[in-house]
Amino acid sequence: MANPLSTTFARELPSVWRADELARPVGAVVASGHAALDTQLPAGGWPVGALVEVLQSQNNQNEWRLLLPALVRYSGAVLLVGAPHQPFGPGLAAQGLDSQRLLCVTVQTAAQRLWATEQALRCADVAAVLAWFPQAGPGQVRPEQLRRLQMAASTHAKLLFVMRPESAREESSPAALRLLASGASGASDRADLAHHDALLLHILKRRGPPLAQPLLLPARPARLAALLAIQSGTLPQPHRAAAAPATSATPAAIYTLPRPNHALDRIAAAA
Repeated sequence: MANPLSTTFARELPSVWRADELARPVGAVVASGHAALDTQLPAGGWPVGALVEVLQSQNNQNEWRLLLPALVRYSGAVLLVGAPHQPFGPGLAAQGLDSQRLLCVTVQTAAQRLWATEQALRCADVAAVLAWFPQAGPGQVRPEQLRRLQMAASTHAKLLFVMRPESAREESSPAALRLLASGASGASDRADLAHHDALLLHILKRRGPPLAQPLLLPARPARLAALLAIQSGTLPQPHRAAAAPATSATPAAIYTLPRPNHALDRIAAAA
């Protein structure tokens, strides 16, 4: 027998969110570029106009691996506030992000980073803001300060990602979405290298039921992973490679490619 309260919500209050299901979108979203992650996010992507908080350790920073696919798809300037390292333009360009879209603001204290982030969210030409805050010390950002950024992102409908230390996990946060990113471990042999280098993602907070198990996101795009497997010789060989001619629709077309010796040859092989 159906729960009367559930029936009432579904029939008479369709706009009310129930905590046992993923929330419906209240604004635009941008696909994350990770299929497994999109299925676990309300509306299937990064929320536009909301604070997304990414927690990670100082020695294991994975924000570019996590966010780059969405930034490539989302047009407009991307402003970096307090980035710990200067982005490598050619590497980003090779994955589809034009380095001319990046604007970097170098500031040191948490107060300066908060001010620069809020001003960037007010700028019409900025589409997304990535901000890094100190790992430790008296200048650590406070929840009420993050709430100002959440309000600015909502008012101006911007993508906002805030990177904070893993130690902030137990602190309260106004973020609509909170994630803990780390590198996967446990690979013991060469065949498990792709798994070892994958991204382990815990969803700590979302508008929906808790996610008990972390997500394991591939470390590399499928084409690049296939290319590296060919180069390293770890791609499995088919049992009946000569039984039928290889076509573009069969795995044999990949397995029988000659091992490339030149960078340009490897790009052509991957395509």
